[in-house]
Amino acid sequence: MLKTTLQEEEIRLLARLRAERRERAAARAVPSTGARIADFVAAMMGSWPFILIQTGLLSVWILLNIVAFSSHWDPYPFILLNLALSFQAAYAAPFIMMSQNRQAAVDRQAAHHDYDTNTKAELEIELLHQKIDLLREKEVGELIRVIRRLEEALPPRATT
Repeated sequence: MLKTTLQEEEIRLLARLRAERRERAAARAVPSTGARIADFVAAMMGSWPFILIQTGLLSVWILLNIVAFSSHWDPYPFILLNLALSFQAAYAAPFIMMSQNRQAAVDRQAAHHDYDTNTKAELEIELLHQKIDLLREKEVGELIRVIRRLEEALPPRATT
């Protein structure tokens, strides 16, 4: 069955979605300092330059401790190096988790926005269909009136 008019609930929903769009445009969220730091640390630690620098530093550390002539400050099995890497991992993990949580929240908000946009588009399209149907009904009504006037202007037909 073809719906001819929007329900009151749909009209209120459309008005709410239009208002939310204006509010979102007015209030773009600026991430906090902590969020920016977490994003920076996560981006830095997940990059090739970091991996290459880390690999270089670890290689130098190991080589200096293996071939050091006077003092081996961290002899094999490199317990101090292991401690430093554990310390780095312990501090890096929360930064990365904070960044991932913030990104997940941004993604959820984007998905909600997409859903609202799709709902609004559906309602707007339905309104356009209604307008086109109304125009078509007016045109058909006008054509019927014109045909009736023309039929009245024609002389009656003779039947055989």
